[in-house]
Amino acid sequence: MITVEESSGNIYADLGISDPDVMLVKAQLATKIGEIIQGRNWSQLHAAEVLGIPQSKLSKMLRGQFRGISESKMLDCLTRLGRDVQIVVRPARRAVSTGRVDVVFSK
Repeated sequence: MITVEESSGNIYADLGISDPDVMLVKAQLATKIGEIIQGRNWSQLHAAEVLGIPQSKLSKMLRGQFRGISESKMLDCLTRLGRDVQIVVRPARRAVSTGRVDVVFSK
């Protein structure tokens, strides 16, 4: 018999990785950066030049190794790729004592 456990919605939390919420946000941002680069058929070298980061750092980020890259730098990468970034701060839901960070991409 196979035991199945329902995900919390955050694989990093499910795996017990430290800072799971931060890691999830970074994963979502890195995925979008990768999608844009791929959609433009850019090489990593060209993309790294546009983004102002070393190609090796971009390669690591796109492979999910983004602990050394700040969310701020990732947001900067998105703006360099021609995306507008909007940060919205709103009150937390009543039932929780701390807020949360969600990444939402518009079409």
